[in-house]
Amino acid sequence: MSITSPLLSRHGAVPDAGVDAPVAAHYGDPAQEQRALARGRAVVDLSNRGVVTVTGPDRLSWLHTLSSQQLTGLPAGVTTETLLLSIQGRIEFDLLVTDDGERTWLLTDAGQHADLARWLDSMRFMLRVEVADVTADWAALGTTLDPEDAPAPLRDAVVRFTDPWPRIGPGGYAYTVSADHPAASWRWTLFLVPRAGLEATVDALADAGVGLAGNSAAEALRIAAWRPRYARDVDEKTIPHELDLIRTGVHLAKGCYKGQETVARVHNLGHPPRRLVFLHLDGSEHTLPAAGAEVHSGDRTVGRVTSVAQHGEMGPIALAVVKRSVDPAADLVVVDGESRYAAAQEVIVAPDAGQVVGRPVGLLNTRRG
Repeated sequence: MSITSPLLSRHGAVPDAGVDAPVAAHYGDPAQEQRALARGRAVVDLSNRGVVTVTGPDRLSWLHTLSSQQLTGLPAGVTTETLLLSIQGRIEFDLLVTDDGERTWLLTDAGQHADLARWLDSMRFMLRVEVADVTADWAALGTTLDPEDAPAPLRDAVVRFTDPWPRIGPGGYAYTVSADHPAASWRWTLFLVPRAGLEATVDALADAGVGLAGNSAAEALRIAAWRPRYARDVDEKTIPHELDLIRTGVHLAKGCYKGQETVARVHNLGHPPRRLVFLHLDGSEHTLPAAGAEVHSGDRTVGRVTSVAQHGEMGPIALAVVKRSVDPAADLVVVDGESRYAAAQEVIVAPDAGQVVGRPVGLLNTRRG
């Protein structure tokens, strides 16, 4: 189910593409919208995201057994991230999770909610849980606003998800090279509002001085924060280590979930075969490469671009997944048809990430918190 946002009918709205086509890329002034969003003076329509709820007394203990995260005892109102993996440890679902004391709310990326609800329903067996896809009833608004400073239309939202990125959660581990992370001050919250009242909520926010920004603004800030996104940066082979998702989405001391063997083996004894990198792109082309464009080192194809955006301060930027063996100092080129973009690589996942057993302290950032 893909529900086109009513906000696309607003003056100046330009639809986004792909899985984000149901929402606006911008409303006529993408640069100004991005600045407003970064300052906490705008919200982004993310109503193409999915919402699934789980009720019943066994809900958290049941989800705990299925996922990569410690969910038993999750305090009401706290957000965590969890992954549902294949038996080979590949990412099948990436979810933000919060519980209100009566039900657990799962926020999915675009296009995931129906499959998630069906799969969860098939796994209930005799447990006291009920699964519902409530995407048709709820719409998400994203913002960098501090939730405590948000205007009433957001403070009154039934549910909010505070993105834990990039804080290293309990049982998590950083695969970055150093302790300095560009998103150390990152704040991103998604508020659920009734879908039927989405336009009224946005109008009330405008009256309170909080405008509307397009999805391209949110994507630029996300990429600058090195924040992976399922719909953009995950493919059929992706394991959590490659995207630094051990940081927020995996509890390494937790056992007995599908894919755990791969997670533990790669973390303790091996290396992820690929790694996420941040790219500063040459802006002289005055265009952006498409997601999926090849990344070359010399005459070799070594990876592909997964996310790309025009950032108001840094210019054209991208996330890409490349082979682990790519030299961090190598000159890279992004090739998209006849266009070629020189790319300066900034390491996100360290080339020697993993193989933690026997590793001297200090080769990877093992800072907690």
